[in-house]
Amino acid sequence: MADNQIKKDNLHDQLSEEEQLELLKKYDPESNTRDVKGIMKKIVFIGLLAFSLFQLYTAIFGQYTAYIQRSVHLGFALSLIFLLFPFRRKMVRKDKVPFYDIILALLSIGVGLYWPLMYKDLVLRIGRMTDLDMAVAIIAVLLTLEAARRAVGLPITIIASAFLIYAFTGPYWPGFLAHRGQDLTALSQLMFYTTDGVLGTPIGVSATFIFVFLLFGAFLVKTGVGQYFNDLAVAIAGKLTGGPAKVAVFSSALQGTISGSSVANVVTSGSYTIPMMKKLGYRKEFAGGVEAAASTGGQLMPPIMGAAAFLMVEFIGGITYWEIAKAAAIPAVLYFAGIWIMTHFEAKRLGLEGLSDDQMPNRKEVFKKIYLLLPILGIIVFLLIGIPTMQAALWGIVLTLVVSAFDKETRLNFKDIILALVDGARSALAVAAATACAGIIVGVVVKTGLGLSLANGLISASGGHLFLTLFFTMLAAIVLGMGSPTTANYVITSTIAAPAVIALLMIDEPTGAAVPVVVALSAHLFVFYFGIIADITPPVALAAFAASGISGGDPIRTGINASKLAIAAFIIPYMFVYNPAMLMVDASVLEIAWVTLTALTGMYALSAGLVGYWYKKLNWIERIITLAAGALLIIPEGMTDVFGFILFVVMLAIQYMTRNKDGKEPVSATS
Repeated sequence: MADNQIKKDNLHDQLSEEEQLELLKKYDPESNTRDVKGIMKKIVFIGLLAFSLFQLYTAIFGQYTAYIQRSVHLGFALSLIFLLFPFRRKMVRKDKVPFYDIILALLSIGVGLYWPLMYKDLVLRIGRMTDLDMAVAIIAVLLTLEAARRAVGLPITIIASAFLIYAFTGPYWPGFLAHRGQDLTALSQLMFYTTDGVLGTPIGVSATFIFVFLLFGAFLVKTGVGQYFNDLAVAIAGKLTGGPAKVAVFSSALQGTISGSSVANVVTSGSYTIPMMKKLGYRKEFAGGVEAAASTGGQLMPPIMGAAAFLMVEFIGGITYWEIAKAAAIPAVLYFAGIWIMTHFEAKRLGLEGLSDDQMPNRKEVFKKIYLLLPILGIIVFLLIGIPTMQAALWGIVLTLVVSAFDKETRLNFKDIILALVDGARSALAVAAATACAGIIVGVVVKTGLGLSLANGLISASGGHLFLTLFFTMLAAIVLGMGSPTTANYVITSTIAAPAVIALLMIDEPTGAAVPVVVALSAHLFVFYFGIIADITPPVALAAFAASGISGGDPIRTGINASKLAIAAFIIPYMFVYNPAMLMVDASVLEIAWVTLTALTGMYALSAGLVGYWYKKLNWIERIITLAAGALLIIPEGMTDVFGFILFVVMLAIQYMTRNKDGKEPVSATS
């Protein structure tokens, strides 16, 4: 097995760990950290370990009050960010922490300890702030903005700052955007002494559910499950038509269960799969596009979706994480099925086959390690039987430790456990900064009434038409997603755009009627989807740019290919808004089966039409008919399904009966 692995690595020119890290630092702000040395390395290590131990302690024995839990979480995250993330990107190679970052880290510790140390005083004089209270609040907001800039990126800092300016300048805005404005005292109180600001719901979710699931992912990675995903994908899909591309799809879907970062998924899986695809004959931009589209979809894949999915539990209310994961299952399957089908047709068009026998791993050896997937299956079972989300993650960690003991190669010793705790805390830093910064946005939206104003403005701009409202919401989510992570994007769009979608879906309901779960889920998943897809949508498509860094292709063309491959992601959200049966909420088995069948058939036809190949090359008339069949099948209406099936069957028959007339017409891989 070892010889096979060495041969496989050499054959596919897999990037080294150093090259992967360099690529991550270039395209992923979360990986742009210092390589600290000496005593500072020990301080950071102890800090990260203490962060994880605090979170584990509160997860097992019970959380502190919201203010204390969240402020300590914030203090840990901010202080460690200033020690690890440099002021400027080009300083990343320096191994020393400058004095001003040490000062900022100490201030962050002070901010984190202020609520625990002053809790009784703050509660007794709630609504009345001292000069010290105001100073701490202002420092907390400024530290949060700077930490988010370093760990997440400049765009989210600009957006949060713009909202703060809006809060101050309310009376000067035109029309429905105007409000009475907030002075410094009121805004300081809102930002740090209520649960509507920095210490709001977003960081509350980070300090509970998200952190524990990130720890679960870190423990899984220590067992070697990441490389196992690649080996399993090759063993299952390697010999299929265009095998390496399907390996990328399958592997990235699995990687998405433990990672919430599109760029990290691209680098982890892509360093392995993109060279394979290029060797087989795929164009550089297509190979990079496949990996970027598949890796971005990882955040849509249950049971462990992106961090924003945990926020959805709190924002919708009255719903469990399991219900969200279940609702996202069919859309996720359709997303990856669409990419799989398009890579298949592209391989047929180019005349590409699968991997040869000597390029395949020993399947018997690979399947012997299938037990490594048991923790992921365990999470599904735990959530299914009703175990609370955080406890499910804790039991997932326990199951990982048990499963790892089956083999000495995967067994976690004490050092591995400590390193997993440190890695989990490190991966949580950017999430904490992003959620704290998102809390600033939420606070301003709530205090100024901007959410309701913009929702009404959106409905007015669309003329009250649901489709136009969805279209404008899609554009907003994609544009915001180009400049901010999925978590912040979801927070903004769910507070501003989702209410407009919900209002239109509820237009026939009595005034004041409770919003059904299926309506809220449809609206929130809609903005969630498009926030994620921004990672592959040009001109700013970080996942596609990272993939082009591996493939050597043009970044924009890679992004265009990724968007084309992920066409399902631009269609599926409209489908489940118009036909919520796809979300498996308040729907019969027959309804779910029918909508899934028509959607898969429609994706099959759309993929053939977009690639221009089915059983043989499609001429322009056949492409139009095939695309029309796919569109009709996807539109969630009974009559459109009937007409779509008729066109599909006709085209299928024509293609099958004439498939041998022109034979294979391989196209040059460089064309």
